[in-house]
Amino acid sequence: MDQRAARGVITPQQPYHEAWTEWRRPAVTAAILAGLCVGLLAMPTPAGLSVAGQRVLAVAAVAIGLWSSDALPMGLTSMLVVVLLVLLGGVPTLREALTGFAHPVAYFLMGVLTIGLAVLKSGLAERVARFFLQRSRGRPRALYVQMLLTFPLLTFILPSATTRTGILIHVYDQALELSRVPRGAPLAKAIMLALNSVNRLASTVLLTGGITPITAAALIGGISWTRWLVLMCVPYYVTLAVASGLIYGLYRRGFGAMLSVPTMPAQGALSGKEIRTTIITIGASVLWLTDAVHHWNPAIPALLAWVCLLAPGIGVLSWRDFEQQLGWANLFVLASSLSLAQALVSSGAADWLADLLVRGTPGAAQHPLLIVAMLLLAAAPVRLLVPNITGFLAMTIPIAMSVGSATGLNPVVCGLLMMIAGDAVLYYPAQSASSLVVYERGHLSGPEIFRFGLWMTLVAYLVVLVVALPYWAAVGEPLVMRPGE
Repeated sequence: MDQRAARGVITPQQPYHEAWTEWRRPAVTAAILAGLCVGLLAMPTPAGLSVAGQRVLAVAAVAIGLWSSDALPMGLTSMLVVVLLVLLGGVPTLREALTGFAHPVAYFLMGVLTIGLAVLKSGLAERVARFFLQRSRGRPRALYVQMLLTFPLLTFILPSATTRTGILIHVYDQALELSRVPRGAPLAKAIMLALNSVNRLASTVLLTGGITPITAAALIGGISWTRWLVLMCVPYYVTLAVASGLIYGLYRRGFGAMLSVPTMPAQGALSGKEIRTTIITIGASVLWLTDAVHHWNPAIPALLAWVCLLAPGIGVLSWRDFEQQLGWANLFVLASSLSLAQALVSSGAADWLADLLVRGTPGAAQHPLLIVAMLLLAAAPVRLLVPNITGFLAMTIPIAMSVGSATGLNPVVCGLLMMIAGDAVLYYPAQSASSLVVYERGHLSGPEIFRFGLWMTLVAYLVVLVVALPYWAAVGEPLVMRPGE
């Protein structure tokens, strides 16, 4: 009987009204979003916005609502986005609706997820988890602080936040399981939320830390690796510290009781599988760190690691392991979000929305901080609408820099503050590949991630105004440009 209930079959112990209660919230959410979509399509097309752009915005509204509410499974929402883009006329062909599935980032994610799976299957995850548990001596705070300290340290070895998350998620999932912490308990939520939202911040400190810094630096122009480190280290490490403290405050109930640490025998030497996994992972990391020499797309080292980890005689995974345990929903969500971001740009909806939000306050040129506040406030709704950070940066940084040039502000500062405002927040898992990796574990819900995203929006504003602007002025990038500069 329990097995029939688990399959979704209504039994005498599960009356029809209880089954309806279980599905009522998703059904109501989907109905509201469908009504919103119809309303957006029926309204007159605003001046300056194309018909295709209006339809893409309607699809974006539905996608954001479904992704952030968990009304539908994430993968199902992703394919619905592709279908709606074609059926509603947001893009002219199915090929354009599927453009995200040809993006290198999707294959980068596949390689990174495979590395994480290999760390789990080889036994490395359990080995490291046992080490952390022994060092924490059953103290949840110690386990939490140890994890936070690994973020900036591991960044220099594994610059990609998605790679670190793909590995650490297995380590700390093992640690929670060994400590008998229930899935979704406050301590588990705190650890997973830190992996979801804080871990990414350590990567942006390095110019080679991932898509966000590379894209932002390319759009701003003229920033070297060392200059980027100088500009980003203080604002981002402060943001990381504040976010970590915020998570602790939100889930402090989970840090009260001691962990149940099992008796752990002395661990022997690394096995052959552990050694091969370590060598392959370090090899991929070296290639990521030396991209200035070989100029390979980050997906190439990830795919080379994927090939090695699955190759007979060399790898540690079977093809069956890869097929059954990869987490394919992550790829669907990331690819569809890239397709949606591309549709927003190609239809003109991105430019129209950003221009409407950023240039909508006349007379701000005489008040530099008012312009900064306007840019920060404009970033939140754009970030909410654009699931992909690359799309967000490509839309907002050029406009912010042009606003800065026109009003006598430092264009570099205007571009950097928009990056912080967008990179510090996640409103739903589809906005980050590393967030998708965490979300799949089942400790966090979409609404929980959304609420923390709102908190981080406020944190980003405060860091920019209180920390970043004074610090940048001290290292040679003031907000207001002097005549002749």
